[in-house]
Amino acid sequence: MIKKFAMLLGGMFFTVAVYAAASQIRPDHPDTYTVRKGDTLWDISARFLRKPWLWPEIWQANPQVRNPHLIYPGDVLNLSMTGGGPRIGLQPRIREGGDAVTAIPLGELRMFLKEMRVMNADDVEQAPYLVGFEEARLRATPGNKLYARDLDSAQPGQRWAIVRPTHRFRDHGGSSGGMDAVNNPSHGSFVADELDSDVSMAPSPWREDSRHDTHVGKGADRGVEVSVIGTAEVIATNGDVASLVLVDSTLEVRKGDRLMQVDDAPYDPYFYPHAPKSMPADPRVLGFADAYYGVGSRQVISISAGSADGVDNGTTFTVMSQGETISDEVSGNYNRRGTSPDVKLPDEYGGHIMVFRTFDHVSYALVMDALRPLKKGDKLVLPE
Repeated sequence: MIKKFAMLLGGMFFTVAVYAAASQIRPDHPDTYTVRKGDTLWDISARFLRKPWLWPEIWQANPQVRNPHLIYPGDVLNLSMTGGGPRIGLQPRIREGGDAVTAIPLGELRMFLKEMRVMNADDVEQAPYLVGFEEARLRATPGNKLYARDLDSAQPGQRWAIVRPTHRFRDHGGSSGGMDAVNNPSHGSFVADELDSDVSMAPSPWREDSRHDTHVGKGADRGVEVSVIGTAEVIATNGDVASLVLVDSTLEVRKGDRLMQVDDAPYDPYFYPHAPKSMPADPRVLGFADAYYGVGSRQVISISAGSADGVDNGTTFTVMSQGETISDEVSGNYNRRGTSPDVKLPDEYGGHIMVFRTFDHVSYALVMDALRPLKKGDKLVLPE
């Protein structure tokens, strides 16, 4: 696919787009490149373009390429500079068979992805939930029997996803109503409260009266994040309580975990990296799937922009790590506390992320590359 992006460039010899695209070709590019099995759009674009995010626009401006999704191993991409100007295109040849080269196949990313959903708080609270385990266990692992309430319509043999509420998202619209916004103003007005679904700590941690709700009910509710942690199969339904067996899990299952319908296809089969169609207002890194302080390459993050903001799967952002605030001890008094003025250092390039699942106001993205740990509150900018 990345090759495709190269093809896109072809044929636009007399358009402004072609010159803009050609200016992004790295000076050390080869004259030609032969597409190989296993190539991906991300890898090829990063190899030959300064700004690989331009390939969709270039494709649209290239009428010769009728279907940019059909490029095959063995196709030769012309990257030479001839005829007084840049020319990039697909050389005519007889196809020798083989599967078309894809963008970024799900199979190459799935091991890194985490299945999270963002749902209405009422839907989470009203979902069936686990009340106990066989032999009065405190936790359950695969093979153990589970007991759940509110599974009245369930049938033996039916499988359910076990989910755990992990964050509640709130948007303060630029106000400082949230504790996180007060303690960390650089995090922006869209914040994520951490939740814990262990009923020994709070029966309903996503409710307004929960002690976990650091925003005390303030701000626009943007939904509750739940993480899929396992799958259970119904054995029998006996009145108010249903019996299930835990088929698989990534964490120990506990009381208070919710049951929801299994999503058989949570991800697209392919991902096509592209720049945002429109830039959301002040998008930020909200949280992490498996980290506390920061994340690196091939880890999952949540961001404060979703489908309502024009974000779709494949949307790529550059993450800018926020510069630290330090004391200017040169202009201040080094030996006297509190006399040195604060100076904010410039934001620094952190890495690239690609969105793989979107909801109305929140999306999940995979860190494609990173020079430094990405942190909560880091800014998302156009992938220049």
